[in-house]
Amino acid sequence: MKVVIAGAGSVGSSIARELLSHGHDVLLIDEKPETESRSELTGAAWLIGDACELTTLKDAGMDSADVVVSATGDDKVNLVVSLLAKTEFGVARTVGRVNNPKNDWMFDDSWGVDVAVNTPRLMTALVEEAVEVGDLVRLLTLQTGVASMVEFTVPAASPMLGARVGSVPWPQDSTLVAILRDDAPITPTGDDVIEGGDELFFVTTIAAEDELRALLAPKP
Repeated sequence: MKVVIAGAGSVGSSIARELLSHGHDVLLIDEKPETESRSELTGAAWLIGDACELTTLKDAGMDSADVVVSATGDDKVNLVVSLLAKTEFGVARTVGRVNNPKNDWMFDDSWGVDVAVNTPRLMTALVEEAVEVGDLVRLLTLQTGVASMVEFTVPAASPMLGARVGSVPWPQDSTLVAILRDDAPITPTGDDVIEGGDELFFVTTIAAEDELRALLAPKP
């Protein structure tokens, strides 16, 4: 898979390093020539230039990219790169980094963003996950704001204790995709029994989150 990453700072470089370790072709675009010399990335291609310029994106071979990641520290740049990738080059999948949570609403299909990664919100969610047992915590927003990945840690007083996954009337637009138990991930089946302390991970529409929260909440 060919991945073009706009922004070779700490975030972009970390993404590139992970993708390279999985055997993907990675091209990094950055305005600052010194980023290449200090990156210590092995195997990545580089293009020094302004990722908001069409000529730079053409030189990057954007029309042959499978995924474009806009990972700069400037939300305006990330939006422009995503829009150009989608509208001018027909890239199938774009991922945009959100730096300021106030700009989250703009990172949708109208700006060519398929998946928005809100780093501050994700960090907040991970903090909340560590302390909020018995509440539904949104980890990521997917599908341009239509769907999300959420987590629920089953408390000791939960009405779900002892229930079989297949017998729970999950909301129609919510799917249990994983159970984390004793630090080990489990692919849920209908016969798995829910235990206290289980971390349940769902992919759900945002509209169905309240229904899922009501189902999981401890009864008074």
